[in-house]
Amino acid sequence: MEGIYQIMDALLPLEALEFGFMKNAFLAILLLTPLLGLLGTMAVNQQMAFFSDALGHSALTGIGLGIVLGVSNDLVSMLVFGVVWALMICRIKQTGASATDTIISVFSSTSVAAGLLILSRGGGFARYSSLLVGDVLTVTPDDLLVLLIALIVGVALWVVMYNHLLLAGVNASLARSRGIHIRAVECLFVVMVAVAVMLAIRWVGVMLINALLILPAAAGRNLARTSRSHALWSVGIALVSGIAGLLASYYWETAAGAAIVLFAAGAYFLSLLARTLIRK
Repeated sequence: MEGIYQIMDALLPLEALEFGFMKNAFLAILLLTPLLGLLGTMAVNQQMAFFSDALGHSALTGIGLGIVLGVSNDLVSMLVFGVVWALMICRIKQTGASATDTIISVFSSTSVAAGLLILSRGGGFARYSSLLVGDVLTVTPDDLLVLLIALIVGVALWVVMYNHLLLAGVNASLARSRGIHIRAVECLFVVMVAVAVMLAIRWVGVMLINALLILPAAAGRNLARTSRSHALWSVGIALVSGIAGLLASYYWETAAGAAIVLFAAGAYFLSLLARTLIRK
């Protein structure tokens, strides 16, 4: 890591990046935001904007069940429960029993209630309240390695699955006629989102993860003319918002996650203005 830190010092001689924890946070932003930006584009296209919100809430339940079952690693508990929860949402959605937004709302409410119920026993929820807002400044070098692996695997799966995901979202009948297993593709996609959300939740927080996943993709959609440009805009906006928010939080002495989301929100409103001006 020392070599990477030296390169950062040479390329980015900023006061905010003089500290090791800020360097780690900066690298985490570079690894995390592109993945969320890519996944967010399909979540927006599939009209599943609140899906990550339901998954974020399920993190509380995952930790709670992990404690009950004696699992010492919170990340493992969150990942396992998040993936199971995502697959359950996907399966019920595929049955057509209810509208997608209704199913997501039901799972979101259930998971947050169950998580609070378990974690608040004996007044112990205070120990886990940091999950609500997250703290990107707590990223360690080991965490960066995990994020790097997640980014590589996520991008690789995205490249392989992108056309199938896009076609399944635009025209399910045509996708089936071309031999695409829509249910399998959808389930794999929600698992990817679940893993990304659970990896990010400790640094972004339950309250902000949905915004960070959706806002860059929504802003990119306002500016893009093709599906490829949508992905590029989304990744670019996510990266810029992440870096700007992190640096601003240092000088403003405020929460990094909140600052990042506000920059992403600003990008979204600017994209709305730009789209309006272009149409005129």
